[in-house]
Amino acid sequence: MEHKEIAKKFEVFSEQLLLERNKEGFWVGELSSSALSTAVAIVALWLNKNARHNSRIKKGLTWLIKNINEDGGYGDTVTSESNVSTSLLCYAALYCFKQEDPSILSNLRKIEKYLLNQNIQLTSSSVIQTILDFYGKDLTFSIPILTMLAICGVIGNEAFDKIPQLPFEFTVLPVSFYKFFNLQVVSYAIPALVAVGIALFKNKKKSNRILYFIRKRSIKKALNRLEEMLPESGGYLEAIPLTAFVNLCLNFSKANSPVVIEKGIMFLENQQRANGSWPIDTDLSTWVTTLSIKAIGRNNLNSRLNMDEIDTLRKHLLSLQYSDIHPFNKARPGGWGWTNYSGSVPDADDTSGAIIALLNLTQGTKKEVNSILNGCLWLCKLQNNDGGIPTFSRGWGRLPFDSSCPDISGHAFLAWIYSLGILTGKVPIKKKKIIQKSVNKILKYLRKTQGNDGAWVPLWFGNQNARLKSNKVYGTAKVVSYLNEALTMASLDEKDKKIINALLAKARKFISTQQNEDGSWGGEKGVSGTIEETSLAISALASGKNESVLLKALNWVNGEIEKNGIVANPIGLYFATLWYDEKLYPLIFYVEALRKYLDIYKKD
Repeated sequence: MEHKEIAKKFEVFSEQLLLERNKEGFWVGELSSSALSTAVAIVALWLNKNARHNSRIKKGLTWLIKNINEDGGYGDTVTSESNVSTSLLCYAALYCFKQEDPSILSNLRKIEKYLLNQNIQLTSSSVIQTILDFYGKDLTFSIPILTMLAICGVIGNEAFDKIPQLPFEFTVLPVSFYKFFNLQVVSYAIPALVAVGIALFKNKKKSNRILYFIRKRSIKKALNRLEEMLPESGGYLEAIPLTAFVNLCLNFSKANSPVVIEKGIMFLENQQRANGSWPIDTDLSTWVTTLSIKAIGRNNLNSRLNMDEIDTLRKHLLSLQYSDIHPFNKARPGGWGWTNYSGSVPDADDTSGAIIALLNLTQGTKKEVNSILNGCLWLCKLQNNDGGIPTFSRGWGRLPFDSSCPDISGHAFLAWIYSLGILTGKVPIKKKKIIQKSVNKILKYLRKTQGNDGAWVPLWFGNQNARLKSNKVYGTAKVVSYLNEALTMASLDEKDKKIINALLAKARKFISTQQNEDGSWGGEKGVSGTIEETSLAISALASGKNESVLLKALNWVNGEIEKNGIVANPIGLYFATLWYDEKLYPLIFYVEALRKYLDIYKKD
C-alpha cells in the first residue's frame, strides 16, 4: 500500500471504531459466546426449579447441540479447538436432559467418543484425576468442574468423597489472613470456594468429627460473606461461569442464601443472548474504551469529536474510579475495573489503561490530576516484591493468576511515566518520589523476566495454535509498545533510557524473527497470522528502519480484511484459562497500528 492509501485506511477504520460507541458515548464491545458458560448457566437455571426458565434452558440446549465441534468435543469459543474440561461440562449439562430429545443423546455419544480419544472413560475414576492433573495445584476450576459432574449424576454421588474438599471455613476470617493459608484458589474465586465447598461438605461422608463440627458451624458465616461480596447486578465479577457455579451449588446443597440465589438467577437471565448462549462475562467496556482512546490518539480524538463527546468520555472514566474499599476483595480506593457494571473489581491493567486514556483527554483540572495520581499510587501499592505488577492482589503469588505479569507491568510503567511527563509541575514531590521508586523497580523486573530470546510471555492472552498455547508475540509487542511510548516522555532520565533501549533491541529482534513469510504474525513463527497479532507487531516495530517490514504486514492485514472482513480470533484468556475473542480487538489494534505507522513515517 502507498502512504496515501494507508492514511485513507486510518480515516475509514478510525471512523468505524468511533461509530462502535454506544448511545452513552463509550465503547462496550462484544465478547464471544461460550459453551462453558452456556452449559453451567443451563444447569444453574435447571436446579432453580422454576417453570419460567424452561424456554431459556431449551434455547441454551439448542445452541449447545448446534455448536458441537466435528471431533465431538467443545471448545471455549465456537472457533476454539475442543478441550476436556469444557467438553465435560457440556456433557454434564446435556446429561441432565438426555431423556427429552434424541439429538441430545446423539451429542452425548459424540462427546463420549471425543473423551475416549483423550483416554477418558466417564465411568472410570480417571475422570477425577484427569481434571485434577490438568489444572495442577490450582483448584479454581478443577473442583467446580468435578462438582458439577457429580451434581448432574455423570459420575455418581460416591464421587463426592473423592473430590478434594475446598476449605470454605477459612473465608469467615478477614481477607488479609487468606494469604497465610494454602487455599489453592485465586483471590477472586472466593465465591466459588464458599459455594462449592459447602456443596461438597454436605454430600461427603462425615469422617473427621472435629473438621465436620468446624465446617458446619462456619456455613452461616460463609454464606453471609457471600452476600457481602454480592454486587448489585447479582453477578460475581460479572462472570457467568462463576455466578452460575455459585448458584447451582447453593441450590443443590439447599443452602439458606435466598438473596444470593435470587439475584444470581436474575443476572443469568439478563445475560442470555437471543441465540440462546451466554458469554463469559457481561463485557469489557472500560478496557475496550481505554484501548480505543489510545488507539485513535489524542490529536485525532480532538479533531474527530466535539467537546461534548470528549467530555462524556472523560466524565465516564472519572466516574468509574473506585473511591471506597471494594466489598468483593477489600481493594483500596483508586483503581479501575474492566466494566462499568457493579460486579467489576479494580485491576492493574484497567487502572493503567484508564490513567493513560485520561491523560489523552485531560483538561488539567484539579479533579483529573487527583484522579490520575490516585490511580498511580494505587498501582504503586499493588507492586509485588519482585518489582512486577500482578493483576488483582499483591502478595498472593502462589498461583500464576496472582503473580506479576510483564505486559501488565509494562502498562503500569507507561502510566507512571506518562503521568510524570504530562502532569509536570502538578505532582507533589512526595508522590513523585513514590512513583519514581516504583519505576526503578519495574525496570529491574522487566530485565529479569525478558527471555534469552528477547521475549516476554503474557498471562491473560495466548494462542491456541502455538506451542504451550502461549503468545510471546502479544506479550513482547505490548511491552515494546509501552516502552517505545515511554521513551518519548521528558520525565524519563538518561539512565532509564539506556536500560529501555537495551531491552528494546532484543525484543524488536525477537518480534522480527517471528514474522511469517506472508507478512503476518501469529502467536509464534509458523502459526497462522491474525489481524490482532499482526497489528500489535506493527505497532511495536513502528520505529527505526522497519518500513518495508511493516508495509508487508499492512498489506497482509488489508488483504485479510478484504477477503474475510474484520474477524476476531480467540487470543484472550479469561481467568487466565478460558479462551475468548472480543469483537473490537482486531479493529482497535489495526487502528493503532495504522496511526503509529503514520506517526513514524510522515510523508508530505
